[in-house]
Formats: sequence, C-alpha cells, structure tokens
Amino acid sequence: MKILFAIQGTGNGHLSRAREIIPHLLNHGDLDVLVSGTQSDVDIPYIIKYKRKGLSFTFGKNGGIDLIDSIIKLRPFEYLNDIRKCPVDKYDLVINDFEPISAWACHLKGLPCFGLSHQASFLSPKTPRIDKPNKLANFILRNYAPVTDKVGFHFQQYDDFIQTPVIRSQIRKNGLSNKGHITVYLPAYSDEKITNYLNQVPDIEWHVFSKHSKKAYYDKNVSIQPIHNNAFVESLCSSDGLITNGGFESPAEAMYLHKKVLVIPMNNQYEQLCNAKALKLMGCTVVQEINHNFSNILKQWIEYGAPLKVNYYDQLDQIVGNIILKQEQILRFAY
Repeated sequence: MKILFAIQGTGNGHLSRAREIIPHLLNHGDLDVLVSGTQSDVDIPYIIKYKRKGLSFTFGKNGGIDLIDSIIKLRPFEYLNDIRKCPVDKYDLVINDFEPISAWACHLKGLPCFGLSHQASFLSPKTPRIDKPNKLANFILRNYAPVTDKVGFHFQQYDDFIQTPVIRSQIRKNGLSNKGHITVYLPAYSDEKITNYLNQVPDIEWHVFSKHSKKAYYDKNVSIQPIHNNAFVESLCSSDGLITNGGFESPAEAMYLHKKVLVIPMNNQYEQLCNAKALKLMGCTVVQEINHNFSNILKQWIEYGAPLKVNYYDQLDQIVGNIILKQEQILRFAY
C-alpha cells in the first residue's frame, strides 16, 4: 500500500506526534511524508518528501498571534497552486494531521482523506467548548483540512471516535524524578515578559524554552534556552510542574508524568481556549492572561497546585491497524 502522511507544521505538537505514528505506518506499506507550515521548532528523523509553506501563523510576544506578520507571510497563490499539484491520486491512502493542502487536494478530486489529529476531535459536539459560541472558529475547524473519516485525540474519550493522547516513547521510557524546577513553554510571550514575573519567585528554578531566543542564557533564577526536543523532555520529566499555553501535547505529557500543570491559552485562539476549558474541568489551573497579579498566582500554584494522575495507554498500533484495515476493505470494494 502506498501511503501519504500529511502533517501540519505550525506548532510542535503535530510533528512530535508524527514521530510516534510514522513507525507504525512504515509497517503497512511505502510511506511518503508531506509537511506544510513554517512555525515548528521540532523535526522528525524521517525523510520529508514534500515540504510546503501552507497556511501558518506567527507567534506574537504579548500572548497571541502576530496578525500583521502572519498576513505578510501569507502566499495565497502559492497555496492554491500547491493544492492543485498535490499528487494525492498517486496514493492508496492519505492520512492527514490537520494539513490543509493534501486535505483540499483530496476533497477537490473526490478522494478519501483520513483525519488523524487533535483537531478532528472538535468534529464531535461532545468535545468541551468555551461558553461563548464561536461559529466562525467551528467552521474553520471543520473546513481548514476537510476529511472523509477521522480519529481524534483529546484529553479524554468524549466520543466513540476520540482516543486519548499519543505520548511519545521518549516520555514513556524516561525515568520519573522531581528536581524541584518548573518547565515553562509560552511561545506567544516574549522572554522578557515571562522572566520579569518568574524573577519575582526567586526560590524556584525556572526552565524557560523560548520561541524567540537563538542562544541559551540565565537571568537570575531563570534559565532561558532555545527549544530542543531532548532538552525539553529531560526538563519536563524531572520537573515539579509545567506552565504552558493551551496546546495539546505538552499538557497531556505533563499529566501523564503526574506533573502539576498551569495553562495560559493564547489570546482569542479558540482551540486553545477550548483545550483550557477541558483541562480546567479535569482539575488543572487555568489563567487567562499574564498580568500584574501573575506572580501571586504562581506562588499559590506552586504551594497548592496538585498533579492530575491519568493513564494514557499506547493504542497507536491498534489505531493505525484499524485505519489500514478499513482502507484495504475500501480498495477491495473499489476493484
């Protein structure tokens, strides 16, 4: 079977998850990988046959998206041309992790496209949402990368097609410890803003993984370093807790490691706000913004925050096997 695995390259979670999915796909056929998007700091140890700009946004430094820079970097004609030329018809199976070029290429050519992503979980009305309805955001989640079938990943199994998170084998195999430091990953805030508040809690060692710095340095009790997969995993596994945005993979891994979690979702980012709602319902601490009271919130969280204990079992072999079996049945029927 010829398989195309198309991955969203904005943010680090999609490629981190791909590290685990790709070996299972390789067991079932000849695999090519497509990545579109330009904002990831994580790579994968596999050949990427197709690398495209796709549709990306730029992280800002004040808690949200840098809208102006995102618009400047938008290449609509290149994007449409990439959809037109995407060779999805050369494959027996297209698996898509919220990647728009291959999804729309399949849609326009009337070909099946299997969604395997966190975003696919939002195709269920049972997935937690913020109280204020957002029809535009839900429309984008449904149509940004349209699929004909799906498996979604979320913090809990809210629906029958939703599975619990994919935890990297590197996380699963790493020995647990607690050296007392806190791991911080807040890509939508500047290092200066984060450090200003962390310095106000001087009895804690802080490990900040920065989207904006190209070199490592210290500012009193705060270590700032560029994002690196192995360093982040080591810091998280040996930490007392994680402070992060409203993404998916990092909070899931922290909960799996029985670390306490403080979440600050990006401003006006619907998916992250919904993730934060789900985490709050589970018992995590959620803060809507970094403001003048943030240092007090940190102290309270450090003193009284408690880890959630979840068991996220490795189900990838079964998930991928079921997708392959379903597609083989479709192909037999077609021929």
